[in-house]
Amino acid sequence: MALAKLIETAGIVAWPLLAFSVIGIALVIERIWFWITIQSRQQRVITEVLRLYRSDIVAAIRKLKQNADLPVARIFLEALALEEPTPTEFRLALETATQAELPGLKRFNTFFQTIITASPLLGLLGTVLGLIRSFSSLKIGDVSGTSTTGVTAGISEALVSTAMGIVVALVALLFASAFRGFYIRQFALIQEYCGQLELLYRRLHERGVKVNASL
Repeated sequence: MALAKLIETAGIVAWPLLAFSVIGIALVIERIWFWITIQSRQQRVITEVLRLYRSDIVAAIRKLKQNADLPVARIFLEALALEEPTPTEFRLALETATQAELPGLKRFNTFFQTIITASPLLGLLGTVLGLIRSFSSLKIGDVSGTSTTGVTAGISEALVSTAMGIVVALVALLFASAFRGFYIRQFALIQEYCGQLELLYRRLHERGVKVNASL
């Protein structure tokens, strides 16, 4: 069924559902690119940084600055920017920077949840409007073509709008679940990487090595 015919059949609720679809597709593309960028580079960069940190702290910091578009790189830089922190202060800096990055990792989650919740309700609204249209066209004892056409059109509006609402919500739910899985995995990796950096920092601090971004 052509898009124009589908919108015409579904009635007025098709427009907000179409808006949800277009915006949702744009946000899905953005999120996919975001997660591909992180997962394709992060492990390699952080592995290299942790290796450099053991012997060449300046080179490690330089590597982080070159990859500052990665959330975990920004977290590391926030902690390393402190002037001679104690191990406890260093850990708190890592935790605070991690919390600051979480909204970016969960970006657009609220909008996806809005689509998931509102789309079926819009479909239900279309169902009600379609049934109202059908009953308003129905006249007892009148089996003329005009009445039958009105009833059929109302039923079509009810069914198509419901289907559109469910499809839009289902697609949004699938992508939202996938992005939530990426977020959970990323949060676990950030904690692991921060733990490794903290351990290295504690060892350097115990040896009396000065470690900060001004080196």
